[in-house]
Amino acid sequence: MLNIFKKNTEKKLLAPCDGQVVSIDKVPDPVFAQKMVGDGFAIIPSSNDILSPVDGEIIQVFPTFHAICLKSVDGLEIIVHVGIDTVELKGEGFTCHTEVGATVKAGDKLLTFTPEVLEAHGKNPITPVVITNQEILKSITVLSGTVAAKDVAVTISL
Repeated sequence: MLNIFKKNTEKKLLAPCDGQVVSIDKVPDPVFAQKMVGDGFAIIPSSNDILSPVDGEIIQVFPTFHAICLKSVDGLEIIVHVGIDTVELKGEGFTCHTEVGATVKAGDKLLTFTPEVLEAHGKNPITPVVITNQEILKSITVLSGTVAAKDVAVTISL
């Protein structure tokens, strides 16, 4: 995979599911809202399939299937994290459709979650999409509003 960052380039990340795109600082968890993990956006899902926001490689799948880490073909390191405190569910309500080392295209299905399970356990399904190597970012423009899976959700300047 390429890991070359050209200055003054623009990248687009796709929405991982249907829903409402919001700024990362709207996530009701300080780890995400205060950008401790990285910068990005979140989506309040209205569908339950989580798709890859970029072309890249799966570099980590959490054992509980609530989060997946990717490295895009151009070197962005991204975590897609379904819900708040969903690690506590220990995998209940999640099905993974990929594995570490898999090559994915933007729009490929990564995992599926069951909203009713999250709701029954009082878990917020908001899904942060975070660029963890944020030091390479100049800016992120979040396209707020309702989107369909595979729509552009943010534009990133490197």
